[in-house]
Amino acid sequence: CGRFVGRVIRGVNPQAKTPEWMAERLLRCGQRPVSALVDISNYVMFERGQPSHVFDLDKVHGGLTVRWAQAGETLKLLNGQTVTLDEQVGVIADAQQVESLAGIMGGDATAVGDDTRNVYLEAAFWWPTSIAGRARRYNFSTDAAHRYERGVDAAPIASFVERITRLILEICGGEAGPVDDQTLKQPERKPVTLRLARVQRVIGMPVTLVQCQDVFKRLGLNYGTKAAGDDTHLIVTPPTWRFDLQIEEDLIEEVVRVIGFDQLPKRPPQAPIAAQVRPEANRGLYAVRRAVAARGYQETINFSFVEERWEAELAGNTAPIRVLNPIASPLSVMRSSLVGGLIEVLRTNLSRKAERVRIFEVGRVFKRDASVLDTDQTVGGFDQPVRVSGLAYGSAEALQWGQPSRTVDFFDVKGDVEAWLAPRQPRFVAAEHPAFHPGRCACVEIDGLAIGFVGELHPKWRQAYELPQAPVLFELDAAALNERAVPRFTSVPKLQSVTRDLALVVSDSTPYEQLMDAIHQAPTDGLVRSARLFDIYKPKAPVPGLEAHERSLAVRLELLDDTQTLTDERIESCLTAVLASLASRVGARVRA
Repeated sequence: CGRFVGRVIRGVNPQAKTPEWMAERLLRCGQRPVSALVDISNYVMFERGQPSHVFDLDKVHGGLTVRWAQAGETLKLLNGQTVTLDEQVGVIADAQQVESLAGIMGGDATAVGDDTRNVYLEAAFWWPTSIAGRARRYNFSTDAAHRYERGVDAAPIASFVERITRLILEICGGEAGPVDDQTLKQPERKPVTLRLARVQRVIGMPVTLVQCQDVFKRLGLNYGTKAAGDDTHLIVTPPTWRFDLQIEEDLIEEVVRVIGFDQLPKRPPQAPIAAQVRPEANRGLYAVRRAVAARGYQETINFSFVEERWEAELAGNTAPIRVLNPIASPLSVMRSSLVGGLIEVLRTNLSRKAERVRIFEVGRVFKRDASVLDTDQTVGGFDQPVRVSGLAYGSAEALQWGQPSRTVDFFDVKGDVEAWLAPRQPRFVAAEHPAFHPGRCACVEIDGLAIGFVGELHPKWRQAYELPQAPVLFELDAAALNERAVPRFTSVPKLQSVTRDLALVVSDSTPYEQLMDAIHQAPTDGLVRSARLFDIYKPKAPVPGLEAHERSLAVRLELLDDTQTLTDERIESCLTAVLASLASRVGARVRA
């Protein structure tokens, strides 16, 4: 505290009515009238910019002391909130307890009421560093804290106390005692030197000494002039109320502001500009957004800071990056996945009776990565890749009559992902993810590199987040979606392809990927151009040729040689190689 001014006023009438003119002005300032004593204090704060506080003198035990709080002390505030204090919070205390949070809010114990007869009026100068952040620490804000954090003029505090005293005596009556003015240390306004040559160089236009002097006269700034070689210096002493004038650039800003920004010359930049042409094989995020939206998804934008619960449950991230000053207590960590925000958007839509939801988001996620260096575009130790994530819920198709209604499933979203990555052919490999169903989740791979996941929400999270049914989600690296191979011409085959159907018996546990890999890895000299599974047969009752743990798969092979017509011998040789590969790799046999 740099200055503390107080005065005792005895014999006041706290039940006096606030004048209509004062109540009306307070309402226009957004302040609800409370009582005459409180309204007078608030009115002078809005009128002069100086906060003050009125104590009930009879409730104060002994004298008042300004000090730092002690760890563990508590205080019930005027808003009814009880806070626990520490050594970094300034307080006003009496002989028994803390009575006020310095510069922020008074305590309930010494609040004025209908039975108040004697009051102690206080106004002070609190250093901004001693007030900044203290109110937010307790999750509230006050007009007094807002003003003290930004600086209050310490010089006219005594005149403010006189102004409040006069209003109290006029409205509430009473007898005022002498003013007690304790001045310890007030802010020093050090002179700031303005060089005329630097003003011209920074602004980029000629400015005369007379113009600068005229600006300072209009602003009420005391200055002196001193010659310095070929240049002229103006030494400005800022007044007590100008906390923002500390360096030369502050004065330059005042000069150009008063002269007028419209007077600045309009000069185009002289640096050469080279157009950056995006490669045809790389599309921008705008094109990705349009491609996703074309499949019926609507874009959402969510906060990058999320609930810590989402990170632990849906991303498996037990050590997320914490926000030092969150805007709300639940949003305390940075997201490492977009899934949590999409599920929250789904819940919001379901609460508004939406039956079919298709949403997506393009945004950054934040992960710890010690290999990331600190550069102009990166922050050392943190990886911030861009992800594209989406969610599908409800029926697979919009309301229609052409086909029976069914719920969206894994393969619907898988088809969407394949469409966005086309013409590249992604692989979907069975995988596990904290957010997804263990048997309905796949890792998406391109050229052997994992680029994301597709899966159905885990049943326990569907229940925990109170969803009627499980949505299907995907999350992909935006860089992989940006890449799109340029189509290249290939001639139409001159020779006709040959198709052969195979009826294979395999174990129920045989994955689709292993089956396809066994076919394509067979030594056929490239004759197998494609293989497609088109039927699955699993009888309900035992049948000859099929064990209880087996099923029958129908696969169509396309065979083609670009140079010569296939003969029966080559076709049979190719099929024999495929069957041998299937038998050795996945234990498949031809169904009898």
